[in-house]
Amino acid sequence: MLTTLAVLGGSACSSDPSQGYSFKNTWDTQSRTIQVPIFQNKTYFKGVESELTEAIVKEIQNKTPWIIDPSPAADTTLSGTITSVQLRRTATDPSGYVQELGYIITVDFEWVDNTTGKTIVGRRNFSGADTFVPTRGVSEKIEYGQTSSSQRLAKDLVSELRTTW
Repeated sequence: MLTTLAVLGGSACSSDPSQGYSFKNTWDTQSRTIQVPIFQNKTYFKGVESELTEAIVKEIQNKTPWIIDPSPAADTTLSGTITSVQLRRTATDPSGYVQELGYIITVDFEWVDNTTGKTIVGRRNFSGADTFVPTRGVSEKIEYGQTSSSQRLAKDLVSELRTTW
């Protein structure tokens, strides 16, 4: 019985995350530093680029083993462009007044190894969205939607930087 448990327990985990469950780190450990220049903004929504870049930097600092290095001497560079910011109605009252709006940020980003020039991860039309309530009673400002969408997009974007499984 003890042998059976040992065999079953040993077969559940793998030393390689691409081969099954593993306790091994899924972040790229070859790179130690990452540069994150302010994302470019091709929309008319000003300030989104600064807020999104700041959210990405905080997410990297808090959730990854990498160190932010603002200099071009960093091992890797994560750069991107905000291609679209949209406001969409997600809920209206019976008279047609907007009760809830969705704030959607779409980016193209690329994470490049500075020593080889090769793209490690790149995505097009990568979006993050959140909602806010602009109606009376709650009266959340559009900046609330921008902040929460930036944070959600940053979290999802940094998760994309994991090594390929």
